[in-house]
Amino acid sequence: MTANPPQGSPRIVLAMGERTRRELLPPALVDRLRAAGVVEPDVLVQDFSDPQHTARLATVDVLLTGWGAPRIDNTALARMPRLSAVVHGAGSVKELVDRRVFERGIVVSSAVTANAVPVAEFTFAAIIFAAKRVNHFVRVFREQRTGNALHMPVTGVGAYGLTIGVVGASRIGRRLITLLHSLDVHILLADPTIDAESAAGLGVELTELDDLLRRSDIVTVHAPNLPQTHHLLDARRLALMRDGVTLINTSRGTLVDTAALMPELLSGRLEAVLDVTDPQPPAVDSPLFDLPNVLLTPHIAGSLGNEVARLGELAVTEIERLSAGLPLEHAVHVSDMDRIA
Repeated sequence: MTANPPQGSPRIVLAMGERTRRELLPPALVDRLRAAGVVEPDVLVQDFSDPQHTARLATVDVLLTGWGAPRIDNTALARMPRLSAVVHGAGSVKELVDRRVFERGIVVSSAVTANAVPVAEFTFAAIIFAAKRVNHFVRVFREQRTGNALHMPVTGVGAYGLTIGVVGASRIGRRLITLLHSLDVHILLADPTIDAESAAGLGVELTELDDLLRRSDIVTVHAPNLPQTHHLLDARRLALMRDGVTLINTSRGTLVDTAALMPELLSGRLEAVLDVTDPQPPAVDSPLFDLPNVLLTPHIAGSLGNEVARLGELAVTEIERLSAGLPLEHAVHVSDMDRIA
């Protein structure tokens, strides 16, 4: 039986798409949400100007958002005079909340930490597959349909002794580094916001980006999407990478100059695992779909399916803390807005 919320509990409104609600809030989490506040879990706001939501927005205390939520700007805030918290059951809030949200003293939380888990796991798997030269062996095996593929001379197979270059000590980058410590590899990190002491605490060698690109066998990108990181890996930097190196991008497509990357891939000099591209998705006639040295996926590294409930777990826990008068554990501050993805 679902417990009733105590008197004075916050009024909670959901703003997200229907599919997001189903995946984000399985029945057990809906029960916890009902116990934490007054909520209509089947009513979803996707347009703050919709007259049918006027009354509930006028009394909302906590807005639980997810994929499909409308942007919370000054016009939206005018419809929610009592709003005190925005809890985002997804990743970055950069495109969701206007700075006026912070100016009004509204606290903001994000499930970006939970969303980092599957991205790091996907990237770790991509590194293992890249190190094992899976693309090569699959291609040869498909062509020959015999066990001869195992006897072909292939150098550099396996993760043992490789140098892995991690670009960016973001939440995903840090979680990936933890996973990489289970392998016998050397880890390089390039991040201008990290000092040597912090890098030592992560168990990595801090270096400049150009040096990382020259030395790494596999390079994986986890930097935020900022003006200064646009085309971070341009033609000059891509040329620094040794022949046969694999580039993995599960961050943002604009961090890599696709026009500069394409000739490196077409020539076969580099390999790539691309979960994001610029543009996203690629043009239907893009060579990326057919190149044998490219593993192209449709932005699936982040939370999908049952993984989305992990985001819901974090978001509902945050609302339970608010209901109990406790501070948020995953608060986003206005000072974060200039550096988050």
